[in-house]
Amino acid sequence: MSHKATLFEKLEKNIVRCCACAHRCKIAPGDRGICGVRENVSGELYLLVYGKASAFNIDPIEKKPLNHFLPGTKILSLGTVGCNFKCDFCQNWQISQASKGVGKKIIGSDLPPEEVVAIAKKYKIPSVAYTYNEPAVFSEYAHDIAVLAQKEGIKNVYVTNGYLTLESRKYILPYLDAANIDLKSLDEDFYQRICGAKLKPVLETIEDFFANGVHIELTTLIVPEENDNEKNLLDIARYIVKLDKNIPWHISRFFPHHKMDDLEMTEIQSLELARDIGRKAGLINIYIGNV
Repeated sequence: MSHKATLFEKLEKNIVRCCACAHRCKIAPGDRGICGVRENVSGELYLLVYGKASAFNIDPIEKKPLNHFLPGTKILSLGTVGCNFKCDFCQNWQISQASKGVGKKIIGSDLPPEEVVAIAKKYKIPSVAYTYNEPAVFSEYAHDIAVLAQKEGIKNVYVTNGYLTLESRKYILPYLDAANIDLKSLDEDFYQRICGAKLKPVLETIEDFFANGVHIELTTLIVPEENDNEKNLLDIARYIVKLDKNIPWHISRFFPHHKMDDLEMTEIQSLELARDIGRKAGLINIYIGNV
């Protein structure tokens, strides 16, 4: 379902600049942004996945992962296709990258915001997660669900790579209760080479959400030979401690996927090393996942 976007500005010659994520794509008529789901139609930006869910499930909230927000409850999880990153290790690449490249597929089932909230109410599910792919790229869809959910006392959760603009953070913050944010590395080269992005906007999102009272938990997927060195792990742990030593840190095990299917899965010892580094740095809540 195509829907006129909110997060964009008009430039000269019918070009638009998307403001949903930190790429701030300049998009000519007929073209799409990096995510593959935001298209310039005659000088207006349209979201091609509005009301179109590629994945929709009821999950334990700990699967997001969130261990300190509504623990023991279920959460209604949904996502679309498209992503503003190109992570070589992506675990959900079948949907996150579907809208890019030759195929540019916009797939999914019709699921308008009202129906999402109605399902959550029917099954007495206390929260909704915008997850599976990056919610920033479907900001308007997530926003409209979140507004309705909040009116019904249902909490809203972002599971995000953190690559949001100030505009998109302001757009969702009044309705956002919790977020799990990927902090993939504290190495700029890692972000540019592996993800096609930059580190600074991710840190800005983490700090902005935290300062605005959103419950945050952080996740680092430990990729062998890429971000598993002790310096990087210590840098991440110290960064989190500087914000708040009580912020949960999820250390997640990598399995061969997508363009990194030739690597070995992360050794348990590497996860334990990260946990020990986090503890020595002063973190209180550390969880090993995907094991």
